[in-house]
Amino acid sequence: MTTLHVIAHSPFDDERLASCLRLLGTDDALLLCGDAVYALRSDSEPHRLLLAAHLTGRLYALEEDVQARAVGNDLAKAVDYTGFVELSLHYDKVNSWL
Repeated sequence: MTTLHVIAHSPFDDERLASCLRLLGTDDALLLCGDAVYALRSDSEPHRLLLAAHLTGRLYALEEDVQARAVGNDLAKAVDYTGFVELSLHYDKVNSWL
């Protein structure tokens, strides 16, 4: 069963991102939104964690949040809200890391 994991909290405030990456299945995907897009800042520890997770084609970021926070994005595929809905329909489950 595939899962879309959604994280909205800053990766600098707690361990949600690291915990999620440990549990991520090989067919699962990760969507960063809200302050979680700060994980895309290059030369940061969260960025290194994302690189090490080898999420090519499975890492997404909400485009509006990336733009609002002026974060560079060389890792994640940017999606709009319509893309977010499409992703949620593509995966069997959606797990929001509250």
